[in-house]
Amino acid sequence: MPNAKQHTPPRWVTGLLEWYCKPELLEDLQGDLHEYFERNIKSKGVARAKLIYIIDVFKFFRLYTIRKPKFLNLLIQWIMLGSYIKTSGRNMVRNKLFSAINIFGLAISMSVGLMLISILVDTYSYDRFHTHYNRIYRVLSEYEYLGTKYYGELATTSLKAAKSIQESFTGHEGVAILTGGFGGDVKHNENTVPLNGYWANESFFHVFTFPLLQGNAATALKEPFSVVITETSAKKLFGNKKALGETIMLNQHKEYTITGVMKDIPQFSHVTFDWLGSLSTREITEKENINELAWDNIWNTWVYVLMPEQPDLTTFQTNLDKLSTKEDATVNNTHITMKLDPLSQVMIADNLGNQIGHSLGRTLLLAFLGLALVVILSACFNYTNLSIARALRRSKEVGIRKVIGAVKGNVMGQFMTEAVVISLLALLLALVLFVFLRPYFLGLNPDVQELLRLELSPTLVFYFVLFALAIGLAAGFFPALYFSKISTVQVLKGSVAGKITGKFTTRKALVVFQYCLSLILITATLIMHKQYSHFMNFDLGFNTKDILNIRLQGNNPDRLVKELTDLPEVKSISKSSLVTSTGNRWGANMKNPNNPDDSAAVSMNFIDENYLQLHQHQLLAGRSFNFKPKDAIENEVIVNQQVLKRFNIADRIPNKAIGQVVKLDGKELTIIGVMRDFQYGRANSKSGDEVVMRYIDDKPDYLNLKISTTDVDALDAKIEALWKKFDNVHPYEAKLYEDQIQESFKGLDASMKLAGFIAFLAIVIASLGMLGMVVFTTETRVKEVSIRKVLGASDVRLLYLLGKGFFLLLATAALIALPVTYLFFDKVMLPALANHAPIALNEMTLGVLAVMLIALLMIGVQTMKIARANPATILKTE
Repeated sequence: MPNAKQHTPPRWVTGLLEWYCKPELLEDLQGDLHEYFERNIKSKGVARAKLIYIIDVFKFFRLYTIRKPKFLNLLIQWIMLGSYIKTSGRNMVRNKLFSAINIFGLAISMSVGLMLISILVDTYSYDRFHTHYNRIYRVLSEYEYLGTKYYGELATTSLKAAKSIQESFTGHEGVAILTGGFGGDVKHNENTVPLNGYWANESFFHVFTFPLLQGNAATALKEPFSVVITETSAKKLFGNKKALGETIMLNQHKEYTITGVMKDIPQFSHVTFDWLGSLSTREITEKENINELAWDNIWNTWVYVLMPEQPDLTTFQTNLDKLSTKEDATVNNTHITMKLDPLSQVMIADNLGNQIGHSLGRTLLLAFLGLALVVILSACFNYTNLSIARALRRSKEVGIRKVIGAVKGNVMGQFMTEAVVISLLALLLALVLFVFLRPYFLGLNPDVQELLRLELSPTLVFYFVLFALAIGLAAGFFPALYFSKISTVQVLKGSVAGKITGKFTTRKALVVFQYCLSLILITATLIMHKQYSHFMNFDLGFNTKDILNIRLQGNNPDRLVKELTDLPEVKSISKSSLVTSTGNRWGANMKNPNNPDDSAAVSMNFIDENYLQLHQHQLLAGRSFNFKPKDAIENEVIVNQQVLKRFNIADRIPNKAIGQVVKLDGKELTIIGVMRDFQYGRANSKSGDEVVMRYIDDKPDYLNLKISTTDVDALDAKIEALWKKFDNVHPYEAKLYEDQIQESFKGLDASMKLAGFIAFLAIVIASLGMLGMVVFTTETRVKEVSIRKVLGASDVRLLYLLGKGFFLLLATAALIALPVTYLFFDKVMLPALANHAPIALNEMTLGVLAVMLIALLMIGVQTMKIARANPATILKTE
């Protein structure tokens, strides 16, 4: 027998019931109506059962069954939020001092946070304008000789490797090759402009997105002696005339044709240049250069690979390893490894050797992030401390709220809202501080000013607001959680006070941690300042005082030397290829005369016959160079003691080394002098360099002037006037040797200033928090102080009574902070710096004494304020 047909209520009616009925009533009501519906089908029929069901659904449309509309819930939430904000405002007005401390402290810390956000936004904006930004990788190299790795990772590789990757490798969509050294004075008609750039292959504009205003990007760099110039460079040379197809002269002897004019390079590009020359040109100009395609010539070529959307990086790396294994056989005792590095890592990774431009580096970013977190945490701790300190007063408020029906969520909402309101108010002040501090931060280091802009934008302001909300929620979470757990019974019994005034509460732990951070920063800054001063006054082994170095920029020095000699302030002049002890290095390969299979890289400088005497280098044996004509064959060299030691020449005896022959850069040179070791690199680098001095050719890079004057600026103006007589293209560049040494430590100087500034902010914030705690403590113990004063307690006794707890906390913080700081610098930081100064006692204790003095001042002022009040008045009102 077939089953009876199953009848159900009308679907639209059941939907209506589900729409208006409260969720907690729906299941029971719907079940009862369905039960009556089944009964009515049996007794009254299907049609009447459905009609009765419809009537019943409408009958139950009553106030107690109707669910609240969503917009009503939203309205209630907005009303609650408005109530929270209004209550927060009243509480801030009622507690002006504590509110001011929290707002000012948060504003100071948030200004540092805003600076960090701006830095991150600028840093992560680099190179993102390229269409294939996420698919571009650069090729890095590492050089190993006789099993020893030199120089660290390099951003360059060999031109031979670049061509092999481009022509033989699969798994890529294009390879951009850049080679340095394309630049000089560019002339068109009577207009001469100095331009600097790179040789580039024809795939450059396929890999990178640098739009051309004139010319074809696919072929602009294909033919030899073709160049692409930027829009600004074109205007310098041609004004508003069309540049495409014009012929220009480079360095007065090579003609090039302009095959493209590109838009100026965007602000956030790690690759910058004035123009590009076709790499195919070098196949003609460097045809006789045997080192052009040498496997170990890895110093001057940059390679960028455009990978497909689904790259096989493992296979590509395997091919790089195979190429290294194959080509290593072409050079003796040398192993060169290569690997891919994403373009997105260029600005946030630490600076590599031979890198194009500068990067902020992961180390600096992490250091600044750590410093920012220190001051932000310090301000958040202030808020937590002062909020918990006021728990005796606020607990009554919370108790009353709970008595009239508030739940945990309502209490947490109130206190979280209060923290967010304070944080948003602090953001307004932080923005003012950010605008004020921005130019000072950018001025810390010229490289920072070149890399970052830190300009306000809608996106940046949006991040700032999100940051303020996050800080408010973070600062208010612990106090909100604390107050939400307060029991109404505990409030009525007064047992909350016992929890707050315990011997070692969370509040005290926060104070200790806060001052630990502050003391670590202060002590670290003092140690860094000591190291900086030590390096500035370090004995380099030669004289740098009253020496002015003039950068020649490719000019022939003879005419300038003749005119400079006539100046009475100029006592003597020498020529050199670089300025030592400032971080600049030139190197060459020297073979061991006692073992032809043994060779090593040595540092060098090209100098003239006056250089050693002018800089007061000490010759231990032999002589300096004699004047040589320009076409003279190089056959002499001067070495330092480390060269004798490294190659064991003449048993390391200077006098016996004179006349020995060494092979340097493929040339056999006779040692004519042995000089005392000196600091070739910066003062904080390894001092044991093997250094050789070679006679300079007719194109030195620097003139070194020994001067005698009390008005350096006036002399500088005279020399600049002479410079402009024979060079109106290149700007005059001259610096005192001592200033150049100071500039070489600009990174350490900037770090020291930044750490000192952050330490100052941390102390200000911690001191504000301490002030709030001192004020609160003295206010809550005013009755006790008055009674003690009536009983004869002295001001000193009262100061000890109120201050001993705070001084104990500071002492605890110092006992933790000082050993941590000492161990970090003694075991980690300073061992990485050569020639560093030892840590002194005054550097470790000065910060502690300063903090103790500030605390004593705050406690003393507040104690004296209460101690001098009339006890009768206080006890009467109490």
